[in-house]
Amino acid sequence: MATWRVKLSLILNYFVFAILLNSVGTVILQVQNNYGVSATSASVLEAFKDLSIAVVSFGVASYSVRIGYRRAMLTALGIVTVACLLMPLLPAFWTTKLLFAAVGASFALIKVSVFATIGLVSPSTDEHASFMNFLESFFMIGVLSGYFLFSAFVDDQNLQSTAWLSVYYVLAGVSALAFVLLLATPLDESKVASGAARPLTDDLGDMLRLVARPVVLVFVACAFVYVLMEQGIMSWLPTFNSKILNLPTSLSIQMASILAASTAIGRFLAGFILRKVSWYWLLMICLVVSAGLVLLALPLASSAGSQVVTGWADAPLAAFIFPLIGLFIAPIYPAINSAILSSLPLRQHGPMAGLIVVFSALGGTTGSIITGRVFDAYGGQTAFYFSLVPIGLLLVLLTIFQRLGQRQSTVVREREHA
Repeated sequence: MATWRVKLSLILNYFVFAILLNSVGTVILQVQNNYGVSATSASVLEAFKDLSIAVVSFGVASYSVRIGYRRAMLTALGIVTVACLLMPLLPAFWTTKLLFAAVGASFALIKVSVFATIGLVSPSTDEHASFMNFLESFFMIGVLSGYFLFSAFVDDQNLQSTAWLSVYYVLAGVSALAFVLLLATPLDESKVASGAARPLTDDLGDMLRLVARPVVLVFVACAFVYVLMEQGIMSWLPTFNSKILNLPTSLSIQMASILAASTAIGRFLAGFILRKVSWYWLLMICLVVSAGLVLLALPLASSAGSQVVTGWADAPLAAFIFPLIGLFIAPIYPAINSAILSSLPLRQHGPMAGLIVVFSALGGTTGSIITGRVFDAYGGQTAFYFSLVPIGLLLVLLTIFQRLGQRQSTVVREREHA
């Protein structure tokens, strides 16, 4: 198996879905402009995406070994290619819901398969953590690219124009390219192949038994809270830029890319830092700095809405400072995912990846809906101040997770020496 070709294919798959999944913030803004829906109504797009991820992940994670990781990824890429082609052909709010449901279901197949495949091509714990961060950094590069790609199709002079839907022809082409590359890339899955057929209920039981472990239970709580925070910010940042900072629509989308760029840089740097520094202390420092950045940046937004903005040069300082939170929250998700996956045997990576996807999806939906409702009721600044709550929870949960992980490692070593 050519390891570099497999890793390249995983990166491209993740890149495609990064653009599609994280376009939800841009699309939330656009459906408000095109179809006249409220912020609360638009927030359901996150639910269509994340709940489909959760449902499909729960059903597929335990079954992914027998259907094959490569076959699952090819199926996902085929589905999103067709879904993207339908968007400009049938422009409507219900079509948008259908798109995100298809993208979510397909991403469930992709993420479970990608996370499980990492264990096949990255045998050591350090290599696993390093590639996980590099993979997540390329995910954020995809998010960054998506902001500029979508903004290039937006008509600032006519907010009701649906010309931006033509971007989905481009995305269908990129997805088809990823399909062809994966089709030409061999993947040796013999290490995780099941020697004898087992009932599906047994596989689901294996996944549920994982949740019964205290360390896994605390981990999924960490994943849920982190994604709640991240998606609450990421999905509503374009709307915050447009409605609170009064930026033009295309600029609102473009400047949201600062969050993606800072997250990509943060994860890329973490790929190197985590080879030298304990993940726990790195994440503690990052969370404290993130809270400080929220308290520094949001007061600046209160005086930013009065000035006329035409481009990056005269954008308010708050539009640049707040998205830098991505630099500091960036290492959290890949670090905790790697910590739990590398502590398990390869055979359990598929079910564990399914749990990661399920609880991440539920966290994303919860975060977006809460932020949308607070945005409607109390305004964008209050909605983003809400991020201090999950930051505080993560400081506690990660400490518990780290201590339980140490205790589990001690028990394993004692058994090995017994």
